[in-house]
Amino acid sequence: MEGDELCFPQLNTSCRKLKRSHFDTVCIHIILSSISLLTAALNLLVIISISHFKQLHTPTNLLLLSLAVSDFFVVLLVIFQITLIEGCWYFGDLVCVLYSALDLVITSSSVGTMVLISVDRYAAICYPLHYPTKVTQRRVQICVSLCWICSLFYAGLLMKESLKQLGRFNSCIGECVIDFDFTKQFVDLMLTFILPISVIIVLYLRVFVVAVSQARAMRSNITALSLQRSGKVTAKKSELKAARTLGVVVLVFLTCLCPLFCVLLTGQEALINPSSLVLVFCLFYFNSCLNPIIYAFFYPWFRKCIKVIVTLQILKSSSCNTNVL
Repeated sequence: MEGDELCFPQLNTSCRKLKRSHFDTVCIHIILSSISLLTAALNLLVIISISHFKQLHTPTNLLLLSLAVSDFFVVLLVIFQITLIEGCWYFGDLVCVLYSALDLVITSSSVGTMVLISVDRYAAICYPLHYPTKVTQRRVQICVSLCWICSLFYAGLLMKESLKQLGRFNSCIGECVIDFDFTKQFVDLMLTFILPISVIIVLYLRVFVVAVSQARAMRSNITALSLQRSGKVTAKKSELKAARTLGVVVLVFLTCLCPLFCVLLTGQEALINPSSLVLVFCLFYFNSCLNPIIYAFFYPWFRKCIKVIVTLQILKSSSCNTNVL
């Protein structure tokens, strides 16, 4: 074997590099670099907007803030993925475990936040009368905090054995393999894919049915008096619009997540073409870049915030009170 075929040419026990064409390598570099830059910039805009402007301090926007934070940290995963293009891990066994733990934290917190968003929209559309009193900013803050704490605890639990015996499963130097047996894979699949996705789908189907029935009622010109007599209260138009927007976010999330989990579920990651596997991961990472783009299309307040931030008006002392709605 020639030296340039090895991850660490000076070591006889070094792993071999993946054989890719120069064109594939350049394309993957460009795609991943573009995703990381766009993801960092766009999600940073979302984080600054919701954190800075007081008008945006609402329960629903707190959930969007949590999602933006997890999406922002995806950039770290993409950076590591860029270094793995040659199939070599250069950062040691400890960083390998930390990288895997970060991946688990980001994925589980994103999925958990998506479930909370679905519950929020379900409450807003199906129980509009009780929504303002039941879904408060304080309660949402507690739920988001619990989501992140549980994600950290979950990642620590799964990575505990790998931390005790670093590099135990590596067959050569330059590999990043962790202790993730069939039991852990099954638990991870159930907790971060099957159960939460089932909850999301059920809740949004219910939201869709209620939203359609309310839209038909509005088109039929049913008076407020007749609605009161029947004991029904319709959700606000703004809540319906938010449900539609966040429904798009959830749909895009599922579209980007499903291919990766289908590959992992069937155990075909070792059989498919390495370049195709990278594209599946790219699709998963690209979801983090898409969410702010969806906000830009559907939320006028986000476009106004971007204008205030880009023009540096945000540096003014009273900018936090700017009317962005």
